[in-house]
Amino acid sequence: MRRPPKNSAAPDAPGPPLRAQAIRLLARREYSRSDLEARLRAQGASRAEAMAVLDELAAQGYLSDARFARAFAEQKRGRYSRRSIANELKVKGVDAGDIDAALADVDDAVALEGLWQRRYGKAPEDEREKARQVRFLQSRGFALSAILAMLRKAGR
Repeated sequence: MRRPPKNSAAPDAPGPPLRAQAIRLLARREYSRSDLEARLRAQGASRAEAMAVLDELAAQGYLSDARFARAFAEQKRGRYSRRSIANELKVKGVDAGDIDAALADVDDAVALEGLWQRRYGKAPEDEREKARQVRFLQSRGFALSAILAMLRKAGR
């Protein structure tokens, strides 16, 4: 016996319930509250419906901005500066208190040194190479003064 194709629903058939959509998204990875709200609204939910579902999921412990911030900071740690990670979390709508808690153990000096070692591993041989390394490290959010100090130390 042949199975019907997965997407054989009528075009006018409603999608899965909003709560089920949210849980399906959260089963894959953590989302911030504002990210999840935007995704649910993009699927046709009204703001009031989305907020009600998000409140319910937060009360049940399925949705947590603090947990999202910790997971996000852990993922970006060692590749981006503390400032860069904090800015991304702000854009994603995470509260300042949750951001501070997530970044409590992120050390820019260690991240800068580790990233530079993995990417380059040796002091720049000329000014052109130095400028290239500085640009890359600045693009990851590290301060110019910290980069130059680290490169001076590496050149010794």
